[in-house]
Amino acid sequence: MVTDKSDPKVIVALDYASREDALALVSRLNPQLCRLKVGLELYGSAGPDLVRELVGRGYGVFLDLKFHDIPHTVAMACKAAARLGVWMLNVHACGGPVMLQAAREALAEFDHRPKLIAVTVLTSMDEVQLHSIGVGNEVAEQVLSLASLAAQSGLDGVVCSARESARLKVHFGNGFLCVTPGIRPQGSATDDQKRVMTPAQALAAGSDYLVIGRPITRAADPLGALQAIQEELGSY
Repeated sequence: MVTDKSDPKVIVALDYASREDALALVSRLNPQLCRLKVGLELYGSAGPDLVRELVGRGYGVFLDLKFHDIPHTVAMACKAAARLGVWMLNVHACGGPVMLQAAREALAEFDHRPKLIAVTVLTSMDEVQLHSIGVGNEVAEQVLSLASLAAQSGLDGVVCSARESARLKVHFGNGFLCVTPGIRPQGSATDDQKRVMTPAQALAAGSDYLVIGRPITRAADPLGALQAIQEELGSY
């Protein structure tokens, strides 16, 4: 296969509790083959300095902090994230249109602004859990509703399950990004994810970027696992 080194589709989730563990994994990967996701646990432990270091090593960083607060607070948080040089960041779509628009407007001043996407329904949630928090919609309908809100607010796309990607592409076009967690190579354990697909299935369904954690980070040979996934994606 020929890998597009300028736009790798795999985002490796650095779900670690310490800077040292995260960097030990990162040193075994290749920024031409993947991007990296820094989430709440690692950011809380290692902070913005780690993000700057990852950017300095040539990695595109998806800062996965899922901002959800009053519009001004979210706007300032987005600006702070953009100053770190991240490639992508996210907010919760359920924060509402004023919050989403404030986030988008906050990034407009940056020459190389990060991509801004919205979380729809977490991939760990199914209908039972969704209904338990007072949402009457089925998962697919709630995803579509929140994705519509993100699109109307001018965001670049959403975080969603690969199972929703095809429908979202029909509604919002190929330019609307679908970033999908819950990706498991064939034969991998599903762990706590409820709505999963293999990497090839996800791209075929319309996903643009694939967030993959444990199948790579817990592999004996992380780079080999990443390369195997790239081979699986070779026809897409």
